[in-house]
Amino acid sequence: MFEELGISFGPALIVLLALYFIVKWAVRNGIKEAYRDITGKVTTEDIEEEQVCNELDLNEEEK
Repeated sequence: MFEELGISFGPALIVLLALYFIVKWAVRNGIKEAYRDITGKVTTEDIEEEQVCNELDLNEEEK
């Protein structure tokens, strides 16, 4: 199948894996954003990121 497209199996697998993780990341962030918008609550991951940034004295712009 991939030969018809001019792609060998190795690079096709790498592209498909990269695409999988990009979509997974985008969906996860979209769900977190919708949760924040609907409930007004902050997730535990956001709290942990904020604590790390506060410990490192990073500004909001540098996040």
